[in-house]
Amino acid sequence: MHIHSLEQWRHGHNFNIDTAEGERRTRLVVLLTAVMMVVEIAAGYLFGSMALLADGWHMGTHVAALAISLFAYRYARLNVDNPRFSFGTGKVTALGGFASAITLAMVALLMGVESVERLVAPQTIHFDQAILVAVLGLAVNLLSAWLLHGGSVAHHHHHHDDQPHGHHHHHDQNLRAAYLHVIADALTSVLAIIALIAGKYFDWIWMDALMGIVGAVLITRWSVGLLQETSGVLLDSVPSEELGRRITEAIEEDSDNRIVDLHIWQLGPKSFGVIVSLVTHEPRDPEHYKALIRHIHSLGHVTIEVTGCAGESCAMPPRC
Repeated sequence: MHIHSLEQWRHGHNFNIDTAEGERRTRLVVLLTAVMMVVEIAAGYLFGSMALLADGWHMGTHVAALAISLFAYRYARLNVDNPRFSFGTGKVTALGGFASAITLAMVALLMGVESVERLVAPQTIHFDQAILVAVLGLAVNLLSAWLLHGGSVAHHHHHHDDQPHGHHHHHDQNLRAAYLHVIADALTSVLAIIALIAGKYFDWIWMDALMGIVGAVLITRWSVGLLQETSGVLLDSVPSEELGRRITEAIEEDSDNRIVDLHIWQLGPKSFGVIVSLVTHEPRDPEHYKALIRHIHSLGHVTIEVTGCAGESCAMPPRC
């Protein structure tokens, strides 16, 4: 058999959605956020505002996390045809999201500790200048959020979702992580502004520290949600029971097939791998069984193992 005639049986392993747009937007946001972070930290030192300093350093951790997202995009793109990744690089984005979620949790912890310290020992703040910088910070965050959300919405509408449930597994988790970081940032900017205004007009210096604690709690909640979502992908947990049910029904409806072993795992933001082991009285070509589940579009890599059972040895249970 000639080698070139085998090519028709081979297939690629690129299970990523098109992430060029997400990568471009993330790069722009990293630049914007980095510049604003430097401004906020400098202003925090100058005007004695801990709220601004916290917001600035908080932005710094996001710059790091967004940089992780950028690295994930780039890495997935450069290794898209690397044979070492036997199922492609679709999970790199989940890994980026997971790393970002851990960074978020650390930020929340530091914010909480810092805020408690400041409840105990308040400091003098130059309110007017601090409020101005905090508002500028918020504007940058909102612009960044708009840039990133534009990207994730484009992905939502562009790809037809053939699986109504389990839908949160489908979008670009990297872009989502970046978006959450920016929203968390915008939130802390809003809290800083409220706290600074309360301090300026009502002398409620403690508001500043209280807002830090509220922010820490909210960021922790986001972080935990993102950790659950991305770790599920990294640990190959079954994406949705519904998908397994659809595959089983499609294959078992045809003659006397019985699925004895079914593995489903996520290959990329919208693509799943499936290994089916089935037992049947009249074994057919694997292509026959693949055709039965061809209508399920999200299956990117299907492997089918067929075992024939003679006579009554497999004791097929009657259909109920």
